[in-house]
Amino acid sequence: MFPTWLHVLSIAALLLGAACSLLLSMQVIRHPQHMTVMNVVWPVSALFGTLAVVWAYYRYGRLATMEAHHHAEERGEKPPNMTKTPFPVMVGKGALHCGSGCMLGDVAAEWLAFLVPAVAIWFGWQSLFSEKMYAVWVLDFLFAFGLGIVFQYYAIVPMRGLSPGKGLVAALKADTLSLIAWQVGMYGFMAFAQFYLYQHLLGHRAEVNTVEFWFAMQLAMVAGFLTSYPVNWWLVGSGIKEKM
Repeated sequence: MFPTWLHVLSIAALLLGAACSLLLSMQVIRHPQHMTVMNVVWPVSALFGTLAVVWAYYRYGRLATMEAHHHAEERGEKPPNMTKTPFPVMVGKGALHCGSGCMLGDVAAEWLAFLVPAVAIWFGWQSLFSEKMYAVWVLDFLFAFGLGIVFQYYAIVPMRGLSPGKGLVAALKADTLSLIAWQVGMYGFMAFAQFYLYQHLLGHRAEVNTVEFWFAMQLAMVAGFLTSYPVNWWLVGSGIKEKM
């Protein structure tokens, strides 16, 4: 058993993330984003970014709604998200765009490996890796990479008017380094949490079916955002990744 304070803190953090995600889900339903995939990105990002993501949505995300773009077009102006969003915020939105796909992929992979333990063996547990967690990370990466590229594809293709083939290539260029950087941060924090904070200090690791595991995952996603942010700064600044 984990300490009561950690159990309560984990529940509170997860409930806060769920509440923030629900709030932004209602907002994007009422006021859809001009870039369709952002209707998923905002609520998913709120699961780990909580109040910071809610603030970012209300301060800058509402500049990119379909209504805002429509009004700008009627006046013959550029969309407000392109004129009123500071470059550092555009970079942050680009990182969240990548990270939301990573998060969905990681969640799916973790539960799959937990519910079907043989999956971890297929990906190297007991053959390549003595630790099950490392084998699951391989699956995490594959799921996260697949969803991350899909998210990027549906951002780039409509904005650039690309064919499916060229859109896929552009998505791979725009998201591969960002996704790797995100996963490095996520893996690094999860290793720190599981091996040091939980196992070394508290006596045992957190299983996937515990709130403590998902609280650590929330913090790991924040770590992923921090490690991917510099990469996204370069990608957006160089034009490889679209400004949002």
